[in-house]
Amino acid sequence: MKKLRLGPIADEKPVRLSVELPAAVHRDLVEYARLLARENGQGEIAPTKLIPPMLARFMEGDRAFARTKRSRTSSVDPDHG
Repeated sequence: MKKLRLGPIADEKPVRLSVELPAAVHRDLVEYARLLARENGQGEIAPTKLIPPMLARFMEGDRAFARTKRSRTSSVDPDHG
């Protein structure tokens, strides 16, 4: 099996957010959680624990978002301007 894109899931203080997902996406999250737990030798992983690192990974990979974020940060940061 190829290595999954997500690594071990960090246990951080959460911020509660309610999201509705299509049933097919939920089924895929359940399966992904099962495979990730097996791959990393972890116990069962709740599918809800996958959503934050998946979203973070998605945003990290979005170059346009990163450029815009850097641009906004540097225009607000007094040390850069």
